[in-house]
Amino acid sequence: MASYDFRAQRLFVDAPLAPGADVALERDPSHYLLNVLRLQEGDPVLVFNGRDGEFKASLGKGGKKAAVLSVGPQTRAQPAAGDVHYLFAPLKHARLDYMVQKAVEMGAALIRPVVTRRTQVSRINLDRMRANAIEAAEQCGVLAVPEVADETRLDRLLEGWEPGRLLIFCDEDAETADPIAALRGVAPGPAAVLIGPEGGFSAEEREALLRLPHVLRLSLGPRILRADTAAVAALTLVQAVLGDWSSHSAR
Repeated sequence: MASYDFRAQRLFVDAPLAPGADVALERDPSHYLLNVLRLQEGDPVLVFNGRDGEFKASLGKGGKKAAVLSVGPQTRAQPAAGDVHYLFAPLKHARLDYMVQKAVEMGAALIRPVVTRRTQVSRINLDRMRANAIEAAEQCGVLAVPEVADETRLDRLLEGWEPGRLLIFCDEDAETADPIAALRGVAPGPAAVLIGPEGGFSAEEREALLRLPHVLRLSLGPRILRADTAAVAALTLVQAVLGDWSSHSAR
């Protein structure tokens, strides 16, 4: 990743970006720039939309409640999209917020809640998840904001599984082995990481998962990890061996 100024204010905008464009902001980002940060006309902001890269921009003339950004030169090009999906049994709010933020930082291209037999949380606020994903991207310099997909049941997920995508499911009952060696034994390509609920997968769910043609049952070591901790551990391993970390180090 190219170097950039972590101190600069970054803002996600859902609009096309190009030098010379003027972008009218909606109410919430306008309020944030004008009333929270108290920016004045001409003050700089870095903007990105997850598609066109990152650009320098400055606060232009607008109303008291509607901000306008004047887009300047591009600071970073949009990197090639990664192809690691993160699938998880829903968690309670505080831990879910943390997990979404870390999945963004770890380069997940898609985040999706998956209801399993032992899932304890019944309702997920997808809008809150999307807001957390955008905020994490703004704060940590990420240019790609992952898609937050609708919640689904595990059986439906497996019924419609993409045949060419490797499914890596983390299971404390898997044989203890070197997870890096296990990952190196599969060919690079589209992948998904699945983290189950605190009670683990049922025997029937394990059987259904193992019936997929392209699946890897992975142990994360001798300790039982909380689901949000397991997310970071699993995504780190996958990105290091199969994902964009490995491709970056090879260049």
